[in-house]
Amino acid sequence: MPPQPATCVVPSALSGPAGGGAALDDLLPHLRGLVLENVECTMSVVVITARWHPPGAACPACGGWSSRVHGSYVRQLRDLPVGGRPVVIRLAVRRFLCRDPACAKATFAVQAEGLTARYQRWSLPLTGLLSRIALELAGRAGVRLAAALGIAVHRGTLLRLVIDLPEPAITAPLVLGVDDFALRRGHVYATILVDAATGRAIDILPGRDAGPLSEWLQAHPGAQVICRDRAGAYAEGARDGAPGAVQVADRWHLWHNLAEHTARAVARHRACLKQIAAAADQPPPPAPEAAAAIPATESRLEARMRDQHAAVQALAARGLGLRAIARELGVDRKTARRFAYAATSDEAVARAISRPTVLDRYQPHLHRRWTEGCHDTAVLHTEITALGYRGSLRTVYRYLQPLRAGTDPQALTPSALKIGEVTSWLLRPAEDLTPRQQHLLADVRGHCAQLDRLAGHVTSFAKMMTGRTGDQDLAGWLEQVDADDQPELHTFAAGTRQDLAAVTAGLTMPYSSGPVEGNVNRVKAIKRQMYGRASLDLLRKRVIHHPT
Repeated sequence: MPPQPATCVVPSALSGPAGGGAALDDLLPHLRGLVLENVECTMSVVVITARWHPPGAACPACGGWSSRVHGSYVRQLRDLPVGGRPVVIRLAVRRFLCRDPACAKATFAVQAEGLTARYQRWSLPLTGLLSRIALELAGRAGVRLAAALGIAVHRGTLLRLVIDLPEPAITAPLVLGVDDFALRRGHVYATILVDAATGRAIDILPGRDAGPLSEWLQAHPGAQVICRDRAGAYAEGARDGAPGAVQVADRWHLWHNLAEHTARAVARHRACLKQIAAAADQPPPPAPEAAAAIPATESRLEARMRDQHAAVQALAARGLGLRAIARELGVDRKTARRFAYAATSDEAVARAISRPTVLDRYQPHLHRRWTEGCHDTAVLHTEITALGYRGSLRTVYRYLQPLRAGTDPQALTPSALKIGEVTSWLLRPAEDLTPRQQHLLADVRGHCAQLDRLAGHVTSFAKMMTGRTGDQDLAGWLEQVDADDQPELHTFAAGTRQDLAAVTAGLTMPYSSGPVEGNVNRVKAIKRQMYGRASLDLLRKRVIHHPT
């Protein structure tokens, strides 16, 4: 036999105009003030029958008080689940007659405070819970969690709940952070505004142009400091919308820009790095003058890469895209992109040759063990895996093939220091380098006077940035760079002068765009939850209502 429904009528001691006894009030606090008449429990649902009969109410249109009852009706609400079972409230409510003859509403229904809302079939606590689930998990994941809680809801309904959330009161913070993020990478972008003091996102604007930011600042005055990246559009928007605010260029972006120019400067001295590496790996020749007279020869691989760079640049100048260039030349699209983005053939060759591999740090161990007589690839792979190697056995096998053919292990040692490696030495404090790295960096600086001066400029900028002495030292640093033969740093200095006030503030004041970057990462996570199909309105609501 199917289970019979268990019906229980609330005792008179628990019912009444005050909403019942203390135990029931604690169990269902949002039902206080209702007269509970019956609670029917089945295996699939809990039905609560109640009535809400206040003596009078205020008209929602004119605000006039009325105690004249027009009639009553029963409305049905879904409520928070109890014991994993859905709850339905059958609530008898009154309708009142408005006493104002001029009022547009002849009759109106009274709402139970904290429980009901007009035209809504869910209780307010249930609506609040589902809204919070939708803010955290969006549609599909929210539906799965709601089902586990005993609530049946459609994913589209959850998203509509987020869209219907009220607009929060937005005021401009004293320190405002501004940055862009991609709605569709390479095509559609938006701007996020963050309170840099609290780290909370306060608004999202369409596009990443100066106009929307300027209009927002004019509509929300009060920002005294604006943290931004080096984008000219945001500089213009901040200048037009809040001319009295101090603009602060983000220090991370400044250091990142300097690192890019430093890498280009190191790449220009690739021949010097080859000579230093050769001198470090081989004993010094008896006649230094004769060795210096031997010119550095270019390998066939480097010559082929220069030819490919010229071909890619020629096709790009004709307006071909990367895919078309790759098909035309028969190369991989990544190769075509690398050569298309390289300004010169030297830069293209340097980037290709200096790229690190997963085996770089384990090559000395492999060479030493091979010389000792261990030629088993599986054993060598196990040994370097214990040292931290995360690559495949096949990669080790391919690397050892020349050794099986009789090649000297020293011939596989890179013939030049890697550009990225040397750049990282220049950008890091000396105490963070190993003794060998310090020795090689000293050799680099001693061999090439330009690289030595480049290292001095980078170190001076780092000290100025960490010490917040931009207002005192930036002008002198720019003059020193201008007086030196450093074309790459000249470009960096020219860009700095175009945004001198913001850069000086960024190197002096304690503010940065760190909280903004954190919110950008959070926006990306929210986008991934919605599989990239979120509209800007929905994404904005989820971001500005989401707790940090």
